[in-house]
Formats: sequence, C-alpha cells, structure tokens
Amino acid sequence: MNAQAGICAEPNLHALYLMFNRVGDRAELVRRLAKVPTLWQSVSADFPDAGFTGLLAVGSEAWDSLYPLARPPQFRGFMAQEANGQQAPHTPFDLFVQLRADRVDVLHHAGQRLMALLGGLVELAEEMRGFRNQDCRDLTGFVDGTENPQGEHRAEVALVDGGEFAGGSYLHVQRWVHAMSEWERLALKEQEDIIGRTKQDNIEYASADKPLTSHIKRVNLKTPKGESMEILRQSMPWGTMKEQGLYFISCCRTQAHFNAMLASMYKGESGHFDHLLRFTRAVTGAAFFAPSTDFLQRQGQ
Repeated sequence: MNAQAGICAEPNLHALYLMFNRVGDRAELVRRLAKVPTLWQSVSADFPDAGFTGLLAVGSEAWDSLYPLARPPQFRGFMAQEANGQQAPHTPFDLFVQLRADRVDVLHHAGQRLMALLGGLVELAEEMRGFRNQDCRDLTGFVDGTENPQGEHRAEVALVDGGEFAGGSYLHVQRWVHAMSEWERLALKEQEDIIGRTKQDNIEYASADKPLTSHIKRVNLKTPKGESMEILRQSMPWGTMKEQGLYFISCCRTQAHFNAMLASMYKGESGHFDHLLRFTRAVTGAAFFAPSTDFLQRQGQ
C-alpha cells in the first residue's frame, strides 16, 4: 500500500486547505487526479527544507461519478447533527486538498501548480489557511490533538488495512468558528472544566473529576469491546481579524469513530452535550476518502 504522505504527516507550521467542485469532463478529471501524487513529489523535491506534504481526498457525493466501479465499503455522507440548539451542518464538496509545509511560499507554489493541473475541470469553492499556534494549541489556549496516536500507531489508526482501498483513509472535515470574546470572559477554571484538562500544563482531569459535559468526556469513547475509538487529527487553527477558529480534520481507517464522537458531542448521554459547543460552531462539514497513490494512478490509466 502506498498511502498519501499527508494523511499521517507530523505537524507543520502552515497549511493551505482547498475545497473544489467539479465543472469539467469526468474522465479527464480522473486522468488529471492521477497526476497529483507526482505533483506532490515534485514540490517536495524542489523545496526539500520545507517539510511539504500534500493530500487529495474525494467527497462522498462525488465518488461514484468519478470512480463508479468501486467504492470504499464504509463510505457514507457526513452525518449532520442538530440538538440542544446546536448544529453540525452537512456541506458537501467534490474534492478536498490539504497542503502542509513549514514555509508559506511553498504552499503558494504547490497550490498554483495544482490549480494549473486541474484548470477548467474544477472550481475553487473554499480556500483557508491554517497555522501552528504556539506549541500546537487551539486558539482557545488549550493543546489540540493531545490524544493523537504517535509513531507507527498513526498509520494503524488512520489507514485502511487490506483490500482494494488499502492505504486510504476516511476523512471528515469541519471548519469551526470560535466565539473568542465570550470564551475569554470565562474564568480559567470554567474553561478547564469545559475542556476536561488544565490549560497551562495540559494535564487531563481524573475520570471522576471530569464533568459529563466536558469535551474530553464527550469524545474519548470506547467500542463495545472496550477498545478506544481513536482518530488521527490533522487540525490547525485558522483566522482573520474578524473570524477565527479551528479547521478540523479527522483521518481514520473507519468512519464509525468520528461519527460516534460527533453524536456524543451534540446529543451526549442523558442530555449532557459538549459545553464547548456553547463557544464554537461548525459552519461546514463533509466526508471524504483519501485513496492511496496507487489507486489514483491506476484509475487514471
């Protein structure tokens, strides 16, 4: 299996996120998408100091039109949520591209090359830039991705193992907008109770001390067999002087883990929803599959 490097990449300083919708010929687009892995390689070779990785994923609604002969077995649309006055909308896109590097100029060059490759076949629907905030903290001030798998375990969590889609990954992407002024009015202990961790030194509360409405309580879930439901987060903060938040990206070998977490955040147990939702809202939500480079290149032949 030859997974796209961007799926399990270690954190970078900068990111460029691009959402596309198809407007041109299907067969020609499939041929051009087959060239994307080579494009990633060329950018890496041209800028070896940048730590560049690229990732291309196909939307659940677009998959059958692009690759009608085979579909990843668990691939379903984004499961929108609505409860307790909060919403996680479903906003489908045909293609998602994540570009990551330690140099902003390299991201610009990579994006320009991709736009040239796909020119006339897609339209750009969303463009966002992500950045590392301090020591990998969300703009709320708390360390993000603390529960992420490390080392070789990243691939075990993120990549499909075996079958035609080996090396691929199920992605869920959401753009969250934080209500920063309201969040910053909270006392430190109030913020920590909402997250379930201390803010400065990132120490998780003891299980008995976590409120049922804390974020960690709502997303640290187990399967019926008692195994942890893990995902690999590739999220980064984004922002302007008017709006800011988190560009959330979940990579996993199954869609089930993210779907369970999202439902737990909004509906919880006995009405105990995630109180972080009082201070942030999802404005987009889409499900994608990032196939292996081998799959992309085979389909383009």
